[in-house]
Amino acid sequence: SGDRPLSMGRMWQQVVQHWRRAEAVAAPPTTLPPSLLDSLPPPALLAISLLATVLVMYIASWLIRPAEEVAEKPAAAPTAAAAPVPKPSKFRAFEVKMRSEGCSPTAIAAFKYNYGVLVSGADLMIGEAAIKPIEKLPTLDELDPAEEPALLECTVMLKLNGGLGTGMGLDKAKSLLVVKGEETFLDLIAKQLVSMRESLGANLAFMLMNSFATSADTLGHLSKYPHLPAQADLEFVQNKAPKVLASDLSPATWPKDRSHEWCPPGHGDLYPAMVGSGTLDKLLARKIRYMFVSNSDNLGATMDLRLLTHFANSGAPFMMECAERTEADKKGGHLARDAQTGNLLLRESAQCPDADEKAFQDTGKYKYFNTNNLWVDLIALQAAYAKHDGALPLPVMKNAKTVDPRDKSSSKVLQLETAMGSAISCFEGATAVCIPRARFAPVKTSGDLLALRSDAYVLTPDYRIELAPARKGVPPTISLDDAYKFVDALDKAFPHVPSLLRCKKLTVKGHVVFAKGVIIRGEVTICNSTGKTLTLPCGAYENIVVDGKPLYDAEAFLNKYSA
Repeated sequence: SGDRPLSMGRMWQQVVQHWRRAEAVAAPPTTLPPSLLDSLPPPALLAISLLATVLVMYIASWLIRPAEEVAEKPAAAPTAAAAPVPKPSKFRAFEVKMRSEGCSPTAIAAFKYNYGVLVSGADLMIGEAAIKPIEKLPTLDELDPAEEPALLECTVMLKLNGGLGTGMGLDKAKSLLVVKGEETFLDLIAKQLVSMRESLGANLAFMLMNSFATSADTLGHLSKYPHLPAQADLEFVQNKAPKVLASDLSPATWPKDRSHEWCPPGHGDLYPAMVGSGTLDKLLARKIRYMFVSNSDNLGATMDLRLLTHFANSGAPFMMECAERTEADKKGGHLARDAQTGNLLLRESAQCPDADEKAFQDTGKYKYFNTNNLWVDLIALQAAYAKHDGALPLPVMKNAKTVDPRDKSSSKVLQLETAMGSAISCFEGATAVCIPRARFAPVKTSGDLLALRSDAYVLTPDYRIELAPARKGVPPTISLDDAYKFVDALDKAFPHVPSLLRCKKLTVKGHVVFAKGVIIRGEVTICNSTGKTLTLPCGAYENIVVDGKPLYDAEAFLNKYSA
C-alpha cells in the first residue's frame, strides 16, 4: 500500500488483479471451467467482493494507522532513563489547570512525570524480591575527624517547613507547636542558627521551604528574629499538585471549596520547587555548592562540620544520614539495595506490598532508616535535571483520599507524592552514613510530642533537643488511645508531663488525666474502661498494668470533700 491510504477503488482493483494473476499461474483442473470466477453466479461474486473489500480495509488500517494511535498503548514500567509519557489528551486538562494556577514549568513537568507513572500501569510497589538488606554502614565515629571550616561559606542549611500537622488536629504550621517550656520548633531553630554561627565562626546561609499553607504564619512568627535573612531570601514555597479522580484519572473538582482540588506533592517536591522558584540558580550564583536538608520538627539536626567535610571530600552527589531502627521505627521507611544494580534505595511503607509487611518491619533484617537529614551537591542536582529533561525521576507513591478530607462521602481521589530521600536512587554514587540518635528527634504523632516534652529528651545549651544520656540512644515507645490523637486532647490529658526517663513503653487506653508527679518506669499500661474520665495520681509506676485502682474520679472526689 506504500505510505498513502488506500482508496476503496484502488483496494478493489488490487484484489481483482491478485485473483487474475493467481488464475494465470495455477493450472485449471480438467473437471472445472476455464475460470472459476466466471462460473459463479452474480450474487456469489458480489458477496466475495464485499468480503474481500472489508478484509483488505482491515489489514490496511493496521498498516497505515497513525503514530499517535500507536503511542496510546500502555507504557512500560517507568525507569530513570525513560520517563513514561501520559496520553496528551489526558494530561492536557491538568496542564491547563496548573498553568492557570501559576504553577512553574518545572512543577508541571514533575507532575507530568508522576501522572505518567500512574497511567502507565507501572507497579509502584517495591517487593522483597527487588531489594537486598544492607549489612553495615559507616558510622559517624568512623569518619575522618578532619574538619574544613572554609566549606561553611559554600553551604546552605535548609529546613522543610511545609507541614500543617493536620494529623494532630492543627490548622497551622506544625513547627508552631510548643515543645519545651514556651519554645516552639521555630523558636528553637532560630536560636540554633545563632548558636551555630557563633560556634562555627561563619555566617552560615539558612533557608526554609514553606508551603502555601504555612508561609504566612511562619514568616510572621520569625519576624522577631533580626538575624534571619530578609523574607525574599529566607523562603521559597513548595509547589502544589492537582488531585486526581480515582474513577477516570481526570482532574478532581470541588466547587464548594476549590482549595480541596489541590494537595502537597510530598517533600520530594523540594527539588522541583528549588528549580522552578529559581532558588537553585540563586544559590549557585552565590557560590553555594552544598546543601544540608532536614525537617523542621527534627531539632537534633544541626550543622555538623565533620559530616560536611566528609561529604565534600567524598565527591558523592548525595548522602543520607541513617540511624539504626528500633521498635519505634519499624513502620517507617528503610534503606536497602537494588537487587539488580546494587545501588542504594529507600523503601517507604506506602511502597511495601501487604504480603511483605512482616519483612518490612523486621528491624534485624533492614537495620537502617532514613532520618531525612540529607546532603546534596547542588552542582550534581543541576546536572541531574539536565540529564532527565527537567524532571527528576523520583519513585511515585499513590495515596487514596477523598477530595474533601472531612467529607468521606465526597469523590475518591488519588494524591501523587514523592519523598525527597528517594532521590538517593537517582544519583550514581550516592552514599549513606549511620548517625547517633542525638541527630534525630522528630515529632510525627502526639505520642512523639509527649516524649519530646518529657525528661526522656533534654534541651542542650545550643538549643538542640536530644535523647537524655540515660536513654542510651533508644527512645521510649508511646502508644496512646485515639482519643489523644489531637494536640488539644493531649494537653488536657497531660497537664503535667510525666517522667519518662526510664520508661521503655507507655500505653494509655481510655480517658485518663495524669496528675503532677507521675513517674513511669519499664513497661506500663494505664487502662480505663469505665467511659468516664479518671485521674492517675502522683507516684511511681513500674512494669505494671493499672486497670482500676489507683485511678479515681477527681471531679467526684472534689465534690465530695468540698461540700
